[in-house]
Amino acid sequence: MGMASKIALGCGGLVVLVLVVLGLTGVGSYNSLNSLNQAVEAQWGQVENVYQRRADLVPNLVETVKGAAAFEKETFMAVTEARAKVGQVSAGKAPSDAASLARFQQAQEGLGSALSRLLVVVEKYPDLKATQNFRDLQAQLEGTENRIAVERMRFNQAAQAFNTKRNSFPTLIVAGFLGDRFRDKAYFKAQAGAETAPKVSFQ
Repeated sequence: MGMASKIALGCGGLVVLVLVVLGLTGVGSYNSLNSLNQAVEAQWGQVENVYQRRADLVPNLVETVKGAAAFEKETFMAVTEARAKVGQVSAGKAPSDAASLARFQQAQEGLGSALSRLLVVVEKYPDLKATQNFRDLQAQLEGTENRIAVERMRFNQAAQAFNTKRNSFPTLIVAGFLGDRFRDKAYFKAQAGAETAPKVSFQ
Protein backbone atom coordinates (compact mmCIF):
# COMPACT_ATOMS: atom_id res chain seq x y z
CA MET A 1 0.00 0.00 0.00
CA GLY A 2 1.46 3.33 -1.05
CA MET A 3 1.93 6.38 1.13
CA ALA A 4 -0.86 8.25 -0.68
CA SER A 5 -3.28 5.37 -0.03
CA LYS A 6 -2.41 5.34 3.67
CA ILE A 7 -2.97 9.10 3.93
CA ALA A 8 -6.31 8.83 2.08
CA LEU A 9 -7.38 5.94 4.33
CA GLY A 10 -6.34 7.90 7.43
CA CYS A 11 -8.24 11.01 6.25
CA GLY A 12 -11.28 8.88 5.42
CA GLY A 13 -11.16 7.31 8.89
CA LEU A 14 -10.86 10.74 10.49
CA VAL A 15 -13.86 12.03 8.51
CA VAL A 16 -15.91 8.99 9.57
CA LEU A 17 -14.87 9.51 13.21
CA VAL A 18 -15.85 13.21 13.07
CA LEU A 19 -19.22 12.33 11.51
CA VAL A 20 -19.86 9.68 14.19
CA VAL A 21 -19.03 12.17 16.97
CA LEU A 22 -21.24 14.85 15.38
CA GLY A 23 -24.05 12.34 14.95
CA LEU A 24 -23.85 11.22 18.57
CA THR A 25 -23.73 14.84 19.74
CA GLY A 26 -26.79 15.64 17.62
CA VAL A 27 -28.72 12.62 18.91
CA GLY A 28 -27.75 13.43 22.51
CA SER A 29 -28.80 17.05 22.11
CA TYR A 30 -32.10 16.08 20.51
CA ASN A 31 -32.89 13.55 23.24
CA SER A 32 -32.01 16.05 25.95
CA LEU A 33 -34.20 18.75 24.38
CA ASN A 34 -37.04 16.29 23.92
CA SER A 35 -36.85 15.22 27.57
CA LEU A 36 -36.83 18.83 28.82
CA ASN A 37 -39.65 19.72 26.43
CA GLN A 38 -41.75 16.87 27.86
CA ALA A 39 -41.05 18.19 31.37
CA VAL A 40 -42.34 21.63 30.30
CA GLU A 41 -45.48 20.06 28.79
CA ALA A 42 -46.10 17.98 31.93
CA GLN A 43 -45.73 21.06 34.12
CA TRP A 44 -48.06 22.98 31.81
CA GLY A 45 -50.63 20.24 32.45
CA GLN A 46 -50.30 20.93 36.18
CA VAL A 47 -50.77 24.67 35.59
CA GLU A 48 -53.94 24.03 33.60
CA ASN A 49 -55.20 21.58 36.27
CA VAL A 50 -55.07 24.17 39.04
CA TYR A 51 -56.58 26.88 36.85
CA GLN A 52 -59.33 24.44 35.87
CA ARG A 53 -59.98 23.72 39.55
CA ARG A 54 -60.49 27.43 40.14
CA ALA A 55 -62.83 27.69 37.14
CA ASP A 56 -64.81 24.70 38.45
CA LEU A 57 -65.31 26.42 41.81
CA VAL A 58 -66.79 29.54 40.18
CA PRO A 59 -70.35 28.27 39.44
CA ASN A 60 -70.81 26.98 43.01
CA LEU A 61 -69.42 30.20 44.45
CA VAL A 62 -71.67 32.34 42.24
CA GLU A 63 -74.77 30.28 43.10
CA THR A 64 -73.99 30.47 46.82
CA VAL A 65 -73.55 34.23 46.72
CA LYS A 66 -76.53 34.83 44.40
CA GLY A 67 -78.98 33.69 47.05
CA ALA A 68 -77.92 36.45 49.43
CA ALA A 69 -76.93 39.11 46.92
CA ALA A 70 -79.39 38.68 44.10
CA PHE A 71 -79.21 42.31 42.97
CA GLU A 72 -75.42 42.30 42.33
CA LYS A 73 -76.01 41.26 38.71
CA GLU A 74 -73.09 43.19 37.19
CA THR A 75 -70.63 41.37 39.41
CA PHE A 76 -72.08 37.95 38.56
CA MET A 77 -72.03 38.74 34.85
CA ALA A 78 -68.38 39.87 35.08
CA VAL A 79 -67.41 36.59 36.75
CA THR A 80 -69.36 34.50 34.22
CA GLU A 81 -67.86 36.37 31.25
CA ALA A 82 -64.33 36.11 32.66
CA ARG A 83 -64.79 32.37 33.16
CA ALA A 84 -65.97 32.01 29.56
CA LYS A 85 -62.87 33.86 28.29
CA VAL A 86 -60.67 31.48 30.26
CA GLY A 87 -62.33 28.56 28.48
CA GLN A 88 -61.62 30.14 25.09
CA VAL A 89 -57.84 30.50 25.62
CA SER A 90 -57.08 27.15 27.26
CA ALA A 91 -54.55 25.58 24.93
CA GLY A 92 -54.21 21.98 26.12
CA LYS A 93 -50.50 22.25 25.42
CA ALA A 94 -47.91 24.77 26.52
CA PRO A 95 -48.16 28.01 24.55
CA SER A 96 -45.56 28.11 21.80
CA ASP A 97 -44.71 31.80 22.18
CA ALA A 98 -44.80 34.70 24.63
CA ALA A 99 -47.89 36.25 23.01
CA SER A 100 -49.95 33.06 23.47
CA LEU A 101 -48.86 32.75 27.09
CA ALA A 102 -49.68 36.44 27.64
CA ARG A 103 -53.23 35.89 26.28
CA PHE A 104 -53.68 32.89 28.58
CA GLN A 105 -52.34 34.83 31.56
CA GLN A 106 -54.50 37.88 30.77
CA ALA A 107 -57.67 35.76 30.67
CA GLN A 108 -56.75 34.09 33.97
CA GLU A 109 -55.99 37.44 35.60
CA GLY A 110 -59.38 38.69 34.35
CA LEU A 111 -61.09 35.81 36.15
CA GLY A 112 -59.00 36.40 39.27
CA SER A 113 -59.95 40.08 39.25
CA ALA A 114 -63.66 39.28 38.78
CA LEU A 115 -63.52 36.81 41.67
CA SER A 116 -61.86 39.45 43.86
CA ARG A 117 -64.72 41.86 43.09
CA LEU A 118 -67.22 39.12 43.95
CA LEU A 119 -65.53 38.55 47.31
CA VAL A 120 -65.62 42.31 48.00
CA VAL A 121 -69.39 42.22 47.38
CA VAL A 122 -69.69 39.41 49.93
CA GLU A 123 -68.20 41.68 52.60
CA LYS A 124 -71.57 43.51 52.64
CA TYR A 125 -73.37 40.30 53.66
CA PRO A 126 -72.14 39.02 57.04
CA ASP A 127 -74.86 36.33 57.11
CA LEU A 128 -73.53 34.88 53.86
CA LYS A 129 -69.93 34.96 55.12
CA ALA A 130 -71.06 32.99 58.16
CA THR A 131 -72.54 30.07 56.15
CA GLN A 132 -70.52 26.86 56.11
CA ASN A 133 -70.96 26.41 52.36
CA PHE A 134 -69.49 29.82 51.57
CA ARG A 135 -66.62 29.36 54.04
CA ASP A 136 -65.78 25.98 52.47
CA LEU A 137 -65.80 27.44 48.96
CA GLN A 138 -63.70 30.39 50.03
CA ALA A 139 -61.14 28.08 51.67
CA GLN A 140 -60.99 25.94 48.51
CA LEU A 141 -60.53 29.04 46.38
CA GLU A 142 -57.71 30.35 48.59
CA GLY A 143 -56.00 26.95 48.51
CA THR A 144 -56.33 26.86 44.73
CA GLU A 145 -54.80 30.34 44.37
CA ASN A 146 -51.81 29.15 46.40
CA ARG A 147 -51.46 26.08 44.18
CA ILE A 148 -51.65 28.26 41.08
CA ALA A 149 -48.68 30.31 42.33
CA VAL A 150 -46.67 27.14 43.04
CA GLU A 151 -47.43 25.50 39.68
CA ARG A 152 -46.62 28.69 37.77
CA MET A 153 -43.27 28.87 39.58
CA ARG A 154 -42.57 25.22 38.70
CA PHE A 155 -43.53 25.87 35.07
CA ASN A 156 -41.07 28.77 34.94
CA GLN A 157 -38.36 26.50 36.38
CA ALA A 158 -39.04 23.82 33.75
CA ALA A 159 -39.03 26.48 31.01
CA GLN A 160 -35.76 27.89 32.32
CA ALA A 161 -34.12 24.42 32.31
CA PHE A 162 -35.29 23.92 28.72
CA ASN A 163 -34.16 27.37 27.56
CA THR A 164 -30.76 27.02 29.23
CA LYS A 165 -30.12 23.71 27.48
CA ARG A 166 -31.58 24.90 24.18
CA ASN A 167 -29.35 27.97 24.07
CA SER A 168 -26.12 26.22 25.06
CA PHE A 169 -23.54 24.98 22.56
CA PRO A 170 -23.80 22.62 20.65
CA THR A 171 -27.52 22.12 21.36
CA LEU A 172 -28.23 25.57 19.93
CA ILE A 173 -27.07 24.37 16.51
CA VAL A 174 -29.18 21.20 16.69
CA ALA A 175 -32.24 23.19 17.81
CA GLY A 176 -31.70 25.58 14.88
CA PHE A 177 -31.98 22.69 12.42
CA LEU A 178 -35.23 21.53 14.02
CA GLY A 179 -37.09 24.79 13.38
CA ASP A 180 -40.09 25.60 15.58
CA ARG A 181 -40.20 22.22 17.31
CA PHE A 182 -37.84 23.39 20.04
CA ARG A 183 -38.41 27.14 20.30
CA ASP A 184 -37.55 29.03 23.49
CA LYS A 185 -40.26 28.68 26.14
CA ALA A 186 -42.06 31.76 27.47
CA TYR A 187 -42.31 32.51 31.20
CA PHE A 188 -45.20 33.57 33.37
CA LYS A 189 -44.72 37.20 34.35
CA ALA A 190 -45.82 39.03 37.48
CA GLN A 191 -49.18 40.75 37.20
CA ALA A 192 -48.97 44.39 36.13
CA GLY A 193 -48.48 46.61 39.18
CA ALA A 194 -47.24 43.72 41.35
CA GLU A 195 -43.92 45.51 41.86
CA THR A 196 -45.70 48.29 43.82
CA ALA A 197 -46.84 47.42 47.32
CA PRO A 198 -50.44 48.43 48.05
CA LYS A 199 -50.99 51.33 50.41
CA VAL A 200 -52.57 50.24 53.66
CA SER A 201 -54.51 52.77 55.66
CA PHE A 202 -56.25 52.20 58.99
CA GLN A 203 -58.80 54.92 59.58
